[in-house]
Amino acid sequence: MTNQPTFNLSGKVALITGASRGIGQAIAEAYATAGAKVVLASRRQEGVDAVAEIIRAKGGEALAVAAHTGDETAVSTLIAQATAAYGGIDIVVNNAATNPHFGHILSAEDSHWDKILDVNVKGYFRVAKLCAESMKARGGGKIINMASIAGLEPQPMMGVYSVSKAAVLMLTQVMAAELAQFNIQVNAIAPGFVKTKFSSALWQNPMINEAVLKSIPQGRMAEPEELTGIALYLASDASSFTTGATFTVDGGQMVGSSIGL
Repeated sequence: MTNQPTFNLSGKVALITGASRGIGQAIAEAYATAGAKVVLASRRQEGVDAVAEIIRAKGGEALAVAAHTGDETAVSTLIAQATAAYGGIDIVVNNAATNPHFGHILSAEDSHWDKILDVNVKGYFRVAKLCAESMKARGGGKIINMASIAGLEPQPMMGVYSVSKAAVLMLTQVMAAELAQFNIQVNAIAPGFVKTKFSSALWQNPMINEAVLKSIPQGRMAEPEELTGIALYLASDASSFTTGATFTVDGGQMVGSSIGL
C-alpha cells in the first residue's frame, strides 16, 4: 500500500510573486506554516520585508526580494538570489498582477495593453521559465498561475485585464503539456472577487459592490485566506497527477451566472 499524499511542504522552496499583501501574502504564510522556505517578491522592499517578519515571528523561514516581474533583469536577479539562498526552487506562485485600465475596452491605450500584458502574462512566463530550469535539476516542481474568472467570462469594464487572464489560462495549459515530461505540474487558480487592496475600487464603490455581491450565489466576496487551501494542494505531493487544470474559487459565481442567478 502506497503512502497517502500529504500537504506537507517541508524541505521545499517556494517563490511567491506579489507577496506583499492580499492573496500572495496569505499563500506565502500558508506555505511557511506547511514547512516551506518562502521567497517573497514584490515591487517594494518594505512590503515583502513586513511579510517576512510575520513569517519569521511564527517560526518560518523567508527571504524578501524587491522585484518587478515586468523587468526581465529584475526577474533574473530574483531567481539568482533565491537560488543562492536556498539552492533552488521547487514551487512558484505567479501572483503579481496589474490593471491600470478600468473602462470600455475601446478606451484602452497601447500603454495600458503593454503594461498589463507585460506583467500579467510575460511576467508569469519570465518567472516560470527560469524556475523551470531549477525544477528540472531538482527532479520536478510545481508552477501555479493566478488567473481569474475574468479570463473565463468577460467582466464589465475590465476587458484588457480579462484578455490577459485568458492568456494566463492558455499559458498554463501549454506549459503543463510541455513540462510534464520533467515531472513539473502546472495549474491555474481562477479566483472570483476577493476582498483585497487590488479590488478595492470595486468593493469601496457601493453601487458596484452591490452588483458584484448579487452575482455571487454565496452573497459575499472571498477573503484572501480562502485561496490558500487550493494553493496548498497544488503545491504539494497531493496534486502529483494534476496538471493543466484551472480551479475556480468564486463562491459559485460562474455556475450562478450560467443559470441567470
